Amino acid sequence: MHSVSERFDFTGDELAPAYRAAVDAIEAGDLVVLPTDTVYGIAADAFKADAVQRLLDAKGRGRDMPPPVLISVVESLEALATDVPEAGRKLCEAFWPGPLTVICHAQGSLMWDLGDTQGTVALRVPDHENTRELLSRTGPLAVSSANLSGQPAALDVYDAEAQLLDTVAVYLDGGPVTGGQPSTIVDLTGDVPHVVRIGALSIQQIREIVPETTTDLEPDEKPADEQPADEKPADEKPADDKLEEQQQDGQPTDEKVQDEPTKAAPVASNEQTADDKPAEERPADDKPTDVAKLDDKAPDVRPAD
Repeated sequence: MHSVSERFDFTGDELAPAYRAAVDAIEAGDLVVLPTDTVYGIAADAFKADAVQRLLDAKGRGRDMPPPVLISVVESLEALATDVPEAGRKLCEAFWPGPLTVICHAQGSLMWDLGDTQGTVALRVPDHENTRELLSRTGPLAVSSANLSGQPAALDVYDAEAQLLDTVAVYLDGGPVTGGQPSTIVDLTGDVPHVVRIGALSIQQIREIVPETTTDLEPDEKPADEQPADEKPADEKPADDKLEEQQQDGQPTDEKVQDEPTKAAPVASNEQTADDKPAEERPADDKPTDVAKLDDKAPDVRPAD
């Protein structure tokens, strides 16, 4: 086992030392931190049970939370999973490489121990060229986010190193990741695909490929076409941006209503003072006219419901 962690540049053209160190570490049963298209991951040989346990220990995680497995090409799906429905294949073909993780029935002949998987395996092809090349050299890797359990996922190698310290043999520095969101997880073990975690891919994107996809998370998604027009300006970001939804919820429409009558009062006052006649010389029928003008403005101050 390793004694001192090493960090290697994982960018540019001079990648040979990084590949060599990472492959050696994986073959020795050690851990490697690597960049993906979503967040940084901590990796171990998927077929070495002691290495996978070392990964879980490094994160402070139990066997009840088995890590997903990263593969280099879509074709490896058939070698690791069985009974993959046609709808699931369509999703993989559409979004791999990319931020889609699929839960499948694992091939029964595989000699591995990822934890308490209940006979399933979660698979993904990352959209990171150098990491896919490493996967082609090491074979499937058990990979979880490079952070201590309960802490935010690492978005650069230094954050990962600060959390995982010398539990990792090799750190591959690919620079800050551009994704930042975890992958969307779809369960393919049932009759139809079922989204169990919403990440970088939205429900709408998944359903563009497989319309019958189900989820228990849909209330949190709040599709744009279900929002009233007066609650969502045309230039607003998608409704699944929870930060913007919280900002909108923080400003009730009845607060706006309270402000409007204050603005309407000077309008009536200005219309009266603009008239050259003193108030006592005005004909009585002039006053209803002013009231009519105020009534015309009334629709502008109704609650936006």
